[in-house]
Amino acid sequence: MRKKLLRVMSAALVTIITALIFCVGAGAASISFDPGIETNSDYIYLINLDTDTPIYQKNADKRCYPASTTKIMTYIIVTEKVKDLENTMVPIKESVLNELEGTDSSVAGLYNYIDKEISVLELLYCMMVPSGNDAALVLADFVGNGDVSAFVDLMNQKAKELGCKNTHFTNPHGLHDEEHYTTAYDLYKITEYAITTPHFTDITNTTTYYLSLDEDGESPLVTTNSMINENAEGDYYYEYARGIKTGTTDEAGFCIVSTAMNEGVAYMCVAMHAPCYDENGEYLDNGAMQDSKALYEWAFGGMDLQEVVGEQTPVCEINVNYAMGKDTLRLVPEYAYSTMLPVDREKNDLKIEPNVSESIDSPITKGTRVGTATVYYKNQPLTTINLVADETIEKSELVYIMTVVKNVVTSPIFIIAAAFVLVLFIAYLIFVARIGRKKDKEEKVNNPRDL
Repeated sequence: MRKKLLRVMSAALVTIITALIFCVGAGAASISFDPGIETNSDYIYLINLDTDTPIYQKNADKRCYPASTTKIMTYIIVTEKVKDLENTMVPIKESVLNELEGTDSSVAGLYNYIDKEISVLELLYCMMVPSGNDAALVLADFVGNGDVSAFVDLMNQKAKELGCKNTHFTNPHGLHDEEHYTTAYDLYKITEYAITTPHFTDITNTTTYYLSLDEDGESPLVTTNSMINENAEGDYYYEYARGIKTGTTDEAGFCIVSTAMNEGVAYMCVAMHAPCYDENGEYLDNGAMQDSKALYEWAFGGMDLQEVVGEQTPVCEINVNYAMGKDTLRLVPEYAYSTMLPVDREKNDLKIEPNVSESIDSPITKGTRVGTATVYYKNQPLTTINLVADETIEKSELVYIMTVVKNVVTSPIFIIAAAFVLVLFIAYLIFVARIGRKKDKEEKVNNPRDL
């Protein structure tokens, strides 16, 4: 019984280890194509959302200040903690708004509605459209039960849950703090999640919003995102842009997280820390919006979805053991793999390097995972794909026995042992020969012949 249990446990362990080895799957790696654009932003992450393929990266994993793009995480926490966004009413407290005194913050004008109540949904519009720091504080105070720091703790917990390794928040609005930071890549992960939350895409793509408390409609909330507002000043408007959030402080520079969709293809661009001032202290154009627009135009015009390897495309061959009349096995991708690539790429830009053993023992079933292969574009890893057997190969017991015998006979230990036996046999023959000669001499001495 004990031996049977051990066999079962061993088999289970082998199964688990095998699964861990081969559960690689296709997934986007860190790659950056050359857009041929001189960018203003110091930190950029551009990704194709359809294939999860990074298209362009610039210091995407380096820490930077997020400014009001912080409010994307604030939005996440609020929508996860408040079940009924439309009907949950929040009082506007003067004590909360006073925390922004002297900060010269962007606000949604909530000072005009002190001691009145406003829905959480409308406060989200106030926070995301005109980038109201007042709305961010009111929401954080409400969800945190009067403790904004408790709300910020929830923000940091969520960042960890989302796998953000270089993100830390100290407030819900993004005003500068040395310990308030993120990365372009982390902010992408946060935004990718935020897109799944209620009303997010609608709110962040709104250019003008009227509060219900503004009965005369004289104080519309206007978006800070000129990429989606064709009436805004500057050459920032981009017809395919959708949302999402801007941010600006002297320390963070110009920042923007946006998406764009054209003919069913979607991208997200995170552009951070484009300078606000030149060396003479003159206010600059918004380089983050300029970068995002230029990168989108390049991506839509210069990239397209291309098949890298088909499902039945032979990648390599490996030797097969114990099969009758079959020495090799062809390996093909488990699934076809396509990704975004430059339209003008050369054929030799792509390379596939298999990672497989030299041989495999039969029997083998068609479709069995045998190894992996890494796909490279100009020596940059694109992805890792699983390789599977292209056919079923049965095991031949006769070939197996013959192979075992051959391996035994040709093994170093057998050769040494055989040589040792041969030496012993030769020594034995020599010994026997000597004994025979000795006996002959003794017989001649004991029985001399007459001459």
